[in-house]
Amino acid sequence: MATQEEFESAVAKSKTLTERPSNDVLLKLYALYKQATEGDVNTERPGGFDFKNIAKWDAWKKQEGKSQEAARAEYVQFVNELVG
Repeated sequence: MATQEEFESAVAKSKTLTERPSNDVLLKLYALYKQATEGDVNTERPGGFDFKNIAKWDAWKKQEGKSQEAARAEYVQFVNELVG
């Protein structure tokens, strides 16, 4: 499991990537971050034509049931793969 310090370090690293990640990678980073920091999705799914926020909400919803500790560890591992 990743410590809070390792998680915060990975969050900082994710902001210094030299190339902009693909939308899928960005959504995974967002979803794991939200799951690690807030737990299961706790808001209503956006409606209408708010496609960006719908995609972000859906990505977070897919992480439902994953513990915050597991999401933190997965986030750290994923960021380390990206900065490799």
